[in-house]
Amino acid sequence: MDGHDADSTKQSTADMTVFVQNLLQQMQTRFQTMSESIISKIDEMGNRIDELEQSINDLRVEMGQEGSPSPSAALKSKDEPKSTDDSA
Repeated sequence: MDGHDADSTKQSTADMTVFVQNLLQQMQTRFQTMSESIISKIDEMGNRIDELEQSINDLRVEMGQEGSPSPSAALKSKDEPKSTDDSA
């Protein structure tokens, strides 16, 4: 292997390193953009759910059912195990 081949190999390796670094940077940028988009959509969905819950509560007030538990509270109570009082 003469000096010219060694220089060519070094240049090829350097070119490949630059290519891979650029590719990784592009991927990181795309993932960051996708991540921000997903977080934004999740926040938007959370806001819409909050608005929906408020609308449901407003309708309940209009119907005179202020004392009723919210649907989410009813679901939570169903998921919790019932405790038994053994001290009696």
